[in-house]
Amino acid sequence: MDEKVNRDDELNRGELKTNDQVDDVKSEENSQDEKIIGKPESMLSEFPRKGGDAPTATHYCPGCGHGILHKLIAEAIDQLDIQERTVMTSPVGCAVFAYYYFDCGHVQVAHGRAPAVGTGLSRAEDDAIVILYQGDGDLASIGLNETIQAANRGEKLAVFFINNTVYGMTGGQMAPTTLIGEVTVTCPEGRDPRYTGYPLHMCELLDNLDAPVYIERVSLSDPSHIRKAKKAVMKALQIQKEGRGYAFVEFLSPCPTNLRLDVEGVQKFLNEEMEKEFPLATFRDRSQEVKKLCRGESDFSKESLDRIFEVEGEKTLEALDDPEFVPRVAKISGFGGQGVMSMGLTLAQAAYKARRYVSFYPTYGPEQRGGTSDCTVVISGETISLPVANSLDLLVALNEPSLEKFSHQVKKGGTILYNSDLGEYEGPEGVKTISVPALRIAKKYGVVKALNTAMLGVVMAMTSTGLSREDFRHAIQDTFAKKPKLADLNLDILEAGAEWARENLDL
Repeated sequence: MDEKVNRDDELNRGELKTNDQVDDVKSEENSQDEKIIGKPESMLSEFPRKGGDAPTATHYCPGCGHGILHKLIAEAIDQLDIQERTVMTSPVGCAVFAYYYFDCGHVQVAHGRAPAVGTGLSRAEDDAIVILYQGDGDLASIGLNETIQAANRGEKLAVFFINNTVYGMTGGQMAPTTLIGEVTVTCPEGRDPRYTGYPLHMCELLDNLDAPVYIERVSLSDPSHIRKAKKAVMKALQIQKEGRGYAFVEFLSPCPTNLRLDVEGVQKFLNEEMEKEFPLATFRDRSQEVKKLCRGESDFSKESLDRIFEVEGEKTLEALDDPEFVPRVAKISGFGGQGVMSMGLTLAQAAYKARRYVSFYPTYGPEQRGGTSDCTVVISGETISLPVANSLDLLVALNEPSLEKFSHQVKKGGTILYNSDLGEYEGPEGVKTISVPALRIAKKYGVVKALNTAMLGVVMAMTSTGLSREDFRHAIQDTFAKKPKLADLNLDILEAGAEWARENLDL
């Protein structure tokens, strides 16, 4: 009776909540605790860069550790609020296409050269948070020296080292971390240390150096290990956010395809076999001891570079902002020795003379001599964010392989110019395809190698680049500034190409 009276008094005073009120409070508390699980902001929701019919699927094999680690890194980037500062590098390996998935800065680098590129990025952009994402074949083999040197210098880098004991991308060959007795494609009877040495222990190796701030080895074998791995990722990136120096995290990672194991088998392999050889541990954590790493400011100004390289000449022209100028993308392609690069550089110089924003991006074939090479020239009225493009306004093809390789990249309404000596060619629908007797024009002047200049004259006459005749003429003069006789000759060939265009094309 007394208890009921007390409850009634509390209700009257508003101190005791009814059952409905209690339910409302619980509901509110639960809603505050709810978390929406999805992809991190630093990871793209779809992967159009990858191509293919599955825009939300990665290119990794089922059960691969790369997908797990990608998400851990993206989550850490979000939680530390460093997306705009982050630059990731990915060298050759299964994760060479990591840029498919991350929404942050990215530089794809040569095999084993991530430490060198990362050093350049970190020193040139002091506020950048640079991640090196490297596999065991890349970091511990071809890139071993660069890894040790960068660690010894204490560069501001977060190095994420994926150790799955094999070369995963190329078919499961023996790697520097392959276990003793482990069977791979290149050691079918198991690794024998008498012939191939012992597994490299990177954490232990780097722990002999003075400069590194943080060194840890973790595993991606199962949920409990993955939670610990995430803490290591957070720690390494926190050190970068605070600018304290070099952080190295090794991840024991599953590669079920090359290990030929199912989920349970690969988990057991990591926990029982790999951990025996590569024990999990925090080898070093000086993050609370070291201060922010400060270096002298680098001077990359044009004045400084001109002084270093003894560049003399006229004052540099500043590009003028012109948002109404429609950007043009041109690709010149042909055999080595046909003047592909010089034509591209001259076109870029003409755009520079017109005070447009311009970029020149060369690409060389694998052949040392005689292979097909190309260059892309982007001309814009605004800052150019990407110097390459798969949608071309103009293709200049000086050989047949160039037509076959790049004609499909020319957008509708665009133009293909090709050397008439290649014979008849029918371009894609909606693309103007023009056969130009560039070689014949050049031969008239006794300079066979000047077919590129003749072709440039046609480009000048078409005015599709938005550049004037004077821009092109000035560019020729600049290109041959140290060879005035060649300058005059090439100006004549330029005008001859333009004259042919005016006489034979509907301009």
